[in-house]
Amino acid sequence: MNAILIVTGVTVVLALLFDFTNGFHDAANATSTVIATRSLKPRTAVIMSAIFNFLPAFVVGTAVANTISKTVKLDSLPVVAAGDVPLGVRMTLAALVGAVFWNFLTWALGLPSSSSHALIGGLIGAGLSAGGAAVINWDAVSKTAVAIVASPAVAFGIAFLVMWIIRLLLRRFKFSEDSEFFRWGQVVSSAWVSWGHGSNDAQKTMGIIAATLYTGGFMTAANASSLAPPIWVIFAAQAAIAAGTMWGGWRIIQTMGLRITRITRASGFAANLGAISGIEGATRLGIPISTTQAVSASIVGSGVGARRAVNWRVMRDMVIAWLITLPAAGLIGFVVFKLTVLPGIAAVIATTLVILALLIWAGRMMLNAMTAKDIEAELPSVEELKSPNYGLQVAQVPHTGHDAA
Repeated sequence: MNAILIVTGVTVVLALLFDFTNGFHDAANATSTVIATRSLKPRTAVIMSAIFNFLPAFVVGTAVANTISKTVKLDSLPVVAAGDVPLGVRMTLAALVGAVFWNFLTWALGLPSSSSHALIGGLIGAGLSAGGAAVINWDAVSKTAVAIVASPAVAFGIAFLVMWIIRLLLRRFKFSEDSEFFRWGQVVSSAWVSWGHGSNDAQKTMGIIAATLYTGGFMTAANASSLAPPIWVIFAAQAAIAAGTMWGGWRIIQTMGLRITRITRASGFAANLGAISGIEGATRLGIPISTTQAVSASIVGSGVGARRAVNWRVMRDMVIAWLITLPAAGLIGFVVFKLTVLPGIAAVIATTLVILALLIWAGRMMLNAMTAKDIEAELPSVEELKSPNYGLQVAQVPHTGHDAA
């Protein structure tokens, strides 16, 4: 069988695996608030989220996918001998190994890091390894760099403002933060966050698959900056992210829903509205953002707006993870690309061993992962949620012994 076809096929499978990890890694983005307040049962919440992750498949467009596929100037990569695996395919393969590894590592640690920045970091690292700084599209990268700061800032600000308004209304009309209005407000806004996640994050996988097919010679376009993902790629990417969400990333749901701040139905509603503002704005502009950063910032914003304690130690760990995601995934992508261009059979052996080791390690973690039952056991009781003092203390979730690692 043709070597180019085999390597391209493996890369596409890795891209869909990344999309699957994006689904369960970022499932907490939409579900953590509704789970923490018992507005929905954990399993029901992730099923709803998975459905709304998939629905944008043929509605939203592919502007974000196009931005991702332009991260590296594919037409500027050195040309290889006919019949040899193109450097662009090797590059996307290496980038995906870095992104998948980082997603599994941070999931195992319960750290809500950015899948988007892991993928972009992997692409930058592998691109530098393949052709140096000249092949990186720094204009596309700068969009992401701006969004790293802008999207969480917008989400924080909107969530803070909404929660401040809610507090005024609560005092004026004397109704509870635990009311059915806020419960259904949470459910609807959670579905909207899931829609936003599916419409922004799934496109990143579409973009990298399109780039792989183009450089492998299995897709044509006027040039590398005008790639449009085929229909089957759109469908497969949306299905993979929905399947990952359905599987559930319970370790990160625990962190987002129970360890940052006490979440009530009202503050959860405010947090979701803040997250939606950051995510939808970026998607319309074709900017690949971190939905994790937007949601985390909005949860903090709603907590501060409600004058509740925030577990800044957890936030510190999350911010550290955000800062090192790009360089860490980039370093892995850089090294793995070097393995793919070793002379002769050494490239095949080295790359195969790295991918097999990654899959075995990831599979073992998934078999021992935290479950929905573990989360349900740690949720506050109905009586606690209705208590007027609920939310005054910062969440301190005990270690349960059910880590993903």
